[in-house]
Amino acid sequence: MTCLQRRPRRIIGMCGISGILRRNGASQGGLGDCIARMTAALAHRGPDAGSRWIDDAAGIGFGHRRLSVLDLSAAGAQPMQSDCGRLTVTFNGEIYNHLGIRAELEKSGAAPNWRGHSDTETVLYAILHWGIADALRRFNGMFAFALWDARDRTLTLCRDRFGEKPLFYGWIGSDLVFASELKAFAAHPGWRPSVDKAALTAFMRYSYVPAPWTIWEGFRKLNPGSCITFTPVAAAGDLPRPEPYWSMRACMAAGRQARYADAGEAVAELERLLSQAVMRQLLSDVPVGAFLSGGIDSSTVVALLQKQSTRPVKTFSIGFAEASFNEAAHASRIARHLGTDHTELTVSPADAIGIVPKLAAMYDEPFADSSQIPTHLVAALARRSVTVALSGDGGDELFGGYNRHVWAARLHAGFSSLPSAARRAMKGAIGLVAPEPANTIGNLVGKIAPDRYRTLRVGDLMAKVGSIAGAATPDDMYRLLCSVEDRPDSVVVDGTERASWFAEEMNEVSEPIDALDRMTLADALSYLSDDVLQKVDRAAMAVSLETRVPFLDRDVAEFSCRVPPSMKVRDGQGKWLVRQLLDRHVPRELIDRPKTGFSIPLDQWLRGPLREWASDLLATENLGQRGWFNARRVGDVWADHLKGRRNHGSWLWNVLMAQSWAGAWCR
Repeated sequence: MTCLQRRPRRIIGMCGISGILRRNGASQGGLGDCIARMTAALAHRGPDAGSRWIDDAAGIGFGHRRLSVLDLSAAGAQPMQSDCGRLTVTFNGEIYNHLGIRAELEKSGAAPNWRGHSDTETVLYAILHWGIADALRRFNGMFAFALWDARDRTLTLCRDRFGEKPLFYGWIGSDLVFASELKAFAAHPGWRPSVDKAALTAFMRYSYVPAPWTIWEGFRKLNPGSCITFTPVAAAGDLPRPEPYWSMRACMAAGRQARYADAGEAVAELERLLSQAVMRQLLSDVPVGAFLSGGIDSSTVVALLQKQSTRPVKTFSIGFAEASFNEAAHASRIARHLGTDHTELTVSPADAIGIVPKLAAMYDEPFADSSQIPTHLVAALARRSVTVALSGDGGDELFGGYNRHVWAARLHAGFSSLPSAARRAMKGAIGLVAPEPANTIGNLVGKIAPDRYRTLRVGDLMAKVGSIAGAATPDDMYRLLCSVEDRPDSVVVDGTERASWFAEEMNEVSEPIDALDRMTLADALSYLSDDVLQKVDRAAMAVSLETRVPFLDRDVAEFSCRVPPSMKVRDGQGKWLVRQLLDRHVPRELIDRPKTGFSIPLDQWLRGPLREWASDLLATENLGQRGWFNARRVGDVWADHLKGRRNHGSWLWNVLMAQSWAGAWCR
C-alpha cells in the first residue's frame, strides 16, 4: 500500500452496464432473461460479480457487471436504488471527488442515512438533491451510467466529460437498449443490424468511427459531456438530441479571457493540479501501477505518482526488436532514475499475430489504430501484477504534443503564400519521392544529428506534407493531417460523408482562436474520445484492467484552457509547459528525443510476418463478399506497398480491420 491508501473511498471500480426500456412501459415477458444475456456479454468488464434489476410493470431493466477495486459489501451492490425508491442507477466508473460531494450534501442537510461508502450511492443522492445537470457538473471522474426515475418515468443516460467510459444506445424493435459495448446488443433476440455506409466511410478517413455514429445504422455513441433522456411513450426509433452539461469549447472560450502570463506560475499550478489528480486516482484496495512508455506524459505521471508513494511504484512498458520503434530502453532509464519497480516486455511479430484475431471481438466495430496491439499487450502485462493502471493519455491533446501541432501553422503559412499552381507542382514533386528510401536516408543522417533534431521516418513525413500542400484553410489542413484517406467516398462503394459531433462543435466556435488552440480543441473533441480513450478502454477491459487518466481530471483539463499557445508549443517543441514540469523530476537528457508515439512497425510487418494473413483478407474474392470496398483500388495500394514504393500500412490496416471485423460480426 502507498501512504495515500490510508482511507478507503469504497469505489466499486470499472464495470459493464446494460439495460432495456420497453416502449409503452409494461413488459411483455422475457425482460429479465434478455437483460441477463446482454449483461453476460460484458463479463470481461466485470468478472467479479453480476446482477440485474427489473421492474416488469414499468418495462425497465438494468444489468451490471463488477470489477472489484474497493468495497464488495452488499452496501455497494448494483444496480442501486435510493431509499425512497424513486431513483435506480447502474453505474460504470469512478467519481474521484465523491467524498467532497458527500460532505456538501451533509452540510446542506440533504444527506441520507448512508448505507455504505460507495461513490454510486453518492451519485444517487447528489442527483436526488440537485437534479441531474447540477450533479453532473459537480462530478470529477470518469463514468457512464443509466438512471431510472420512477416518479417521472424517464430513463437518462450520462457520460463523462471526455468519454473515458463508453456508452452506446439505440432501438431494437420496441426496446430502447443501452450498454457499455455494442456486443451486448448482439445478445438481444431481436438484433437484426445493418452496416452504416456513412460510418464506414468516416472510418476509412480517420481509422475510427467518430461520435455520435457507430458502424450500425440507428445506433449511437453518447457524446462525451452529455446526457440523453427517454420516456416509455417515446416512438420506437426516436433518438432525441443529447444535452451537454459541459463543453471543452466553452471552457476554451472562457479560458482565453484568463490566460497565464507568467510561465513559472503556470508550471507550479500544473504541478499542483496534476499531483492532486494523481493523488485522487491512486487510492485503491488493490495493487496500482502505471504505464511507462518513456515519453513526456507517462513519465510525468509516474514521476508524480512515485513522489507520493512510500514504496516503488510498479511500472510497465513494452519494446520492439526494430530499433526505430523501440522506446523500452528510454522507459527503463527513466524507471531507474525514479526508482520504480519496472517490468518490460519485448514484442515480436508473433505476439502481434496472436493478438490480431482477437481485435474484432475486442472493439465491436472497425477500429484501426494499430497501437491497439501494443496497448493490449502492455495492459495484459500490467494485469499480471496490478488491477489498476494510470496512463499518460490526454497530455498531447490538452497541451499541444503532436507533431502536427508543432508544424501545421508554419506549413500553412508557407503554403498559403504560394500561388495555387506552385502548390500543385510542389505536391506533385513530393509525390515522386518514394518514402521508404527516403526513410532509410533520413535514418542514416539522423545518426549524426543531435537527438532533439532527428526526424524519424522522414519519407513518410514528406508524403504527408505533400498531401496537405493544397489545403485552402487551417481547418482543411488539420483534416488532411488527421486523414488516413483523403477521399474515403472513392474507396467505400456507395460511400458518403456526413458531419460528426466534433465537426458541429467546431462550427460553433464563434470567435477567432489561435490555430494551435483550434487543433487541440478538435483533437480533444474527437481523436482523444473516439480513438485514444476507446483504444485504451477496450484493450484494458479485455483483460479486466482498470485504467485511470490523470491528465483528464476536470481541474487539469480546465486549467489547460488557460494556458496560452506560446506555453504549449515553443522553440519547435510541443508540450513545452509539461516539459518544464518534468524537468523538475527527470533530467532533460533522458527525455529530449523525437516523439515516436506508441506505434508498431506495421509497414514492415505487412511485408513480412503479417503478409499471408493480409493477402487473404485483401484478395479480390474476399473483398467481393461484402462489396464494401473498391477492390481495384485496394489491390493497387497493396501492390504498391509490397513493392516498397509507398508505405500504406495505416491505409491497409483500415481495410484489414474492417474485413476482419466483418468476418466476426456480419454473418
